[in-house]
Amino acid sequence: MSSYDVRVQTFDELDARTAYRIWALRESVFVVEQECPYQELDGRDLEPGTRHVWASSSDGVPVAYLRVLDDGEHVRIGRVLVGRSHRGRGLAGELMRTALGLVGTRASRLDAQSHLAGWYTGFGYAQDGAEFLDDGIPHVPMARPASRPAS
Repeated sequence: MSSYDVRVQTFDELDARTAYRIWALRESVFVVEQECPYQELDGRDLEPGTRHVWASSSDGVPVAYLRVLDDGEHVRIGRVLVGRSHRGRGLAGELMRTALGLVGTRASRLDAQSHLAGWYTGFGYAQDGAEFLDDGIPHVPMARPASRPAS
């Protein structure tokens, strides 16, 4: 990870150039690569409780991303991605560990692409419902229970 910098920011803390690059990265993976034409910008990025967790290369360009949403009784992790040319370097795991640090002891949920459900179990998640299709891609709902604070 020495050539990557992981950051956590609210929407208001993102500068315009970084926000643009994050949205472009998300669109390149979810809309173009996965061939899912949908409205990727859903308004949740702007919420005060949302945290944008991203890794940038040495030139400051975002190459991996996820967001943490405050859904009240639990936290939701979503939009987990790594740009194609940066995959296989442990970036998704690094972002998940950072996100779980933000989650703390709260319960959290995510919708995993089905082929990645086993990977998410390594972070304490368990399938919490039936498989479903999201834009034609099989997903499973997963949950991680609240935990006690460390003593």
